[in-house]
Amino acid sequence: MAYIMVDIESDGPIPGDYSMISFGAVLVDEQLNKTFYGKCKPISNKFIPEALAVSGFTREETMEFDDAATVMKSFANWISRVAQDRPIFISDNNGFDWMFICWYFHHFTGSNPFGFSSQNLGSLYKGVVLDTFQNFKHLRKTKHTHNPVDDARGNAEALLTLKKEYDLKIKF
Repeated sequence: MAYIMVDIESDGPIPGDYSMISFGAVLVDEQLNKTFYGKCKPISNKFIPEALAVSGFTREETMEFDDAATVMKSFANWISRVAQDRPIFISDNNGFDWMFICWYFHHFTGSNPFGFSSQNLGSLYKGVVLDTFQNFKHLRKTKHTHNPVDDARGNAEALLTLKKEYDLKIKF
């Protein structure tokens, strides 16, 4: 299986009404050097200024980003190139990240290369340490910057640490 760590930034809480502004993906392996970065032009006139501010972009800047359909097709092509086996979507907040990626794939390409399921790094960590009050974020090496590639890389580093330090049975 090919685990692909994903992180997204948006200008609001849900896809369709609001827009995925940018996203990053990292193929989880020892090198963490296969990455994808997409910046999508807004698909809606609605946005929440505070949500957009997290991304570090202005509304004017986002209006110059690439068409979402083009970005999602490029992402699907990247996944097919780097995933030697079935791609597995994983993120630290898959309820949020998955919602946008899945919606954008189906809306703009007609299918989702990840299928119909996703995995949550935070829940995996809680299960490994047998404590639902624990958080994995101390396992990141790359600083959490809200650049989605940096954030996905930091989360991928945490997953690699789980494999090594906790003898997690997982294949990359």
